[in-house]
Amino acid sequence: MVTISVREPHSLLVDRREATAPGPGEVAISVRRAGICGSDMHILHGSNPFVTYPRIIGHEFAGVVSALGAGVSHLAIGDHVVADPVISCGHCHPCRTGRSNVCAKLQVIGVHRDGGFRSVAIVPEANAVKISPSLGFDVAALAEPLAVAANVLWRTACTKDDVVLVYGAGTVGITVLQVAKMRGARCIVADIDTDRLDRAREFGADLVVHSRERSVGEAVAGELDGLGPSVIIDGAGIPALLEEACRIAAPAGRIGLLGFSPAPCNVSQQEIVRKELTLVGSRLNRRFIPEVVSWLESGALKPARMITQAFPAREARAAFDLVEQHPEHTLKVQLAFDE
Repeated sequence: MVTISVREPHSLLVDRREATAPGPGEVAISVRRAGICGSDMHILHGSNPFVTYPRIIGHEFAGVVSALGAGVSHLAIGDHVVADPVISCGHCHPCRTGRSNVCAKLQVIGVHRDGGFRSVAIVPEANAVKISPSLGFDVAALAEPLAVAANVLWRTACTKDDVVLVYGAGTVGITVLQVAKMRGARCIVADIDTDRLDRAREFGADLVVHSRERSVGEAVAGELDGLGPSVIIDGAGIPALLEEACRIAAPAGRIGLLGFSPAPCNVSQQEIVRKELTLVGSRLNRRFIPEVVSWLESGALKPARMITQAFPAREARAAFDLVEQHPEHTLKVQLAFDE
């Protein structure tokens, strides 16, 4: 089978290996589509603090169940599925309180254990979410990044009454935009790239701000009768944005952080207390993939235009080169595995 792994930082390997059989409670997925994520690039560059090497990467993937381990009871060979990469213990305090995505013993498929960039991936049965055969594997493979967006909007309690400012019109920003628009919120997207802002308009942004040409604070100052946006999402992963977010957020505003940069930033405690702001981190997803799948199957979300390129899996190096060297031409690049 075709396998794409990172042996060590800056060393991407595309080779062929024998497929392994699923163990007890596991299923084998014959992968059809898999998306390249920013975190995969971080693993390649050696900047993901959670990964261990060598590692078969990939956590956004969909395919067909091709083999069952002992004890599997809720799936059958031939079922179409999408992977949820979050593996949790189910017993610790976060798991007991419904926060399995920050489990004390968290493992992430494609990070802590081998992932979906291979012709046949092995996952626990609970991490294979059944989808309708009518849902394309390419769209199904978008369920995980959309679930990340759903998670941060849940953490910030976003509703139709909110004005949402999203920093960044890359993949993260565009997924947050789609889910927030589906919920009826007014959405503003800020970025420094004109083409990305044009794409944000295509996905429904009510206002876009080129932050090198216009102050974001000035652009959003009139929202909510002059109070500013009630929800701000950092989809760019730039720590310095937090200071501005606290300054321009409306009183009682909520700020969601998606990046995990270790760099410090200046944040005014006075501003947070004066406005009674809520700052939340958001990591991965809290079992949102089944709900996202229902949105995709019903047509409530139509994210297919996010897929800007698809490469045969054996050409993974070219796909990674494109993402790294020409990010302005990509939104979501996927790998297609042979049937």
